[in-house]
Amino acid sequence: MKDETRTLISYRLERARESLEEADILLKRGHSNTFVNRLYYACFYAVSALLLTKGVSSAKHSGMRSLFHQNFIKSGLIDTELGQLYDRLFDNRQKGDYADLIHFDPKEVCEWYGEAQEFVNKIEYVVNMELDKD
Repeated sequence: MKDETRTLISYRLERARESLEEADILLKRGHSNTFVNRLYYACFYAVSALLLTKGVSSAKHSGMRSLFHQNFIKSGLIDTELGQLYDRLFDNRQKGDYADLIHFDPKEVCEWYGEAQEFVNKIEYVVNMELDKD
């Protein structure tokens, strides 16, 4: 794997962790829709890093989602539950960002933070396993 690819993978994992930190701040300030957005992006950046370990990517979010499922969920490298979490965050981010009159209840979405954190940690673990193979 090229050094540039390794650098990009590292950068995207850092963006994932940064997005988790942003989400925490936003929820504490009562911005639940943007909180959901940042949780999704934390997972998105982690997935994009993971896909780079296989040399694949997509310009569209739906394409990244599809590639993630094809390359990691269906193969069993990543648990189905984590794939379902990614899908749920994708759908809710779409609602929160684009639908009218949507406001997530902070009490309902606050537990998603821990789930997203677990997601990013698991993806980072698999990324490191994939990098060690190279």
